[in-house]
Amino acid sequence: MSLSEEQKQDRHKARQQKVKENVDKKIANAQEEKGLLLVITGNGKGKSTAGFGTIARAVGHGKQCAVAQFIKGTWDNGERNLLEKLGVEFQVMATGFTWETQNKTADTEAAQLVWQECKRMLKDESLDVVLFDELTYMVSYGYIDLEEVVEALTNRPKMQSVIITGRGAHRTLIDIADTVSEVKNVKHAFESGVKALKGVDW
Repeated sequence: MSLSEEQKQDRHKARQQKVKENVDKKIANAQEEKGLLLVITGNGKGKSTAGFGTIARAVGHGKQCAVAQFIKGTWDNGERNLLEKLGVEFQVMATGFTWETQNKTADTEAAQLVWQECKRMLKDESLDVVLFDELTYMVSYGYIDLEEVVEALTNRPKMQSVIITGRGAHRTLIDIADTVSEVKNVKHAFESGVKALKGVDW
């Protein structure tokens, strides 16, 4: 026998009430206040975009933010063009893509210069949210020491949040993070021979 519209509505209401009760319970249990460590990793497009989106959100709430950018430093950067006007500090690794320079010494030096600025940021209580874009590569390549990164992250101001993006995040970074998202690659226009589009891809 088919259900009447009223019975369907009652069942829907009962299901939604259970969902609400579960959400309310989680909200009630989430009482700790602290800055978060977010890691956005995986092989898909959108990791940096998600990180910059969080910075934009924080700026919109009047938060003080800063960005350290590895790998893509020589590219025109739409996010930087916008966010610097809103008072967001940028520290950028000037060598561009590692596969273009093919000079480990120069890349290591460039990475270390930016990393010193990152360590300064991680001691600055006035910074609410910091983005370390593509930091995972620097750790994977050995340009920046993992233990040094972990120590700096662990000793940062309590209410400071940090976002780390990049493929192949080290297991240790994943373990110490509060939130980890993995962006999966299903399909990418570039693999079909489509050029990167200004304003969408970069």
